[in-house]
Amino acid sequence: MNATDRASAAAPAEAGEGAGKPRKAPNAFRTISEVADDLHIPQHVLRFWESKFSQVKPLKRGGGRRYYRPDDIALLRRISALLYIQGYTIKGVQRLLREGGGRLADEIPPASPAEQAAAAAERVRDPELPGLPPGMPPGPSSGAGIPARTRQRSEPEVERLRGLLTETLQALEEIRDLLT
Repeated sequence: MNATDRASAAAPAEAGEGAGKPRKAPNAFRTISEVADDLHIPQHVLRFWESKFSQVKPLKRGGGRRYYRPDDIALLRRISALLYIQGYTIKGVQRLLREGGGRLADEIPPASPAEQAAAAAERVRDPELPGLPPGMPPGPSSGAGIPARTRQRSEPEVERLRGLLTETLQALEEIRDLLT
């Protein structure tokens, strides 16, 4: 064993992994819990997306246990970004997949204002629709779809979080202005 091998063997496990847990190879299959943790998305949302996006096809073993291939994970990561960051609806992402022959292009512009409004309306209309990560409100002023644990927070905590989100939004807008 050379010095590099000893250093990497002595390196602590990645954040979120147990100290005794070996690291998986980058091309290893992942369980639904590993993918959910990696993408910060609940497992039930991943299962829901499987029903909406036929391109996501994890390998299923005995007892229905899912194993996601690296390509599945990359697609789920893109779907997540399109839904949560770029403001697309599920139907909008389905359309992009159809137009791309089952693949998502690397450079997809943010959703149009109409698409973003439709996505917000979709979340308000059906607050139980899995679409947003836990704790993320569906829109700037609507309380529909906010998980119960978030609604139960005290008013000072809600105001503190609202202030942090406002500051973050302002910082992001300043960054966007610098880039344009």
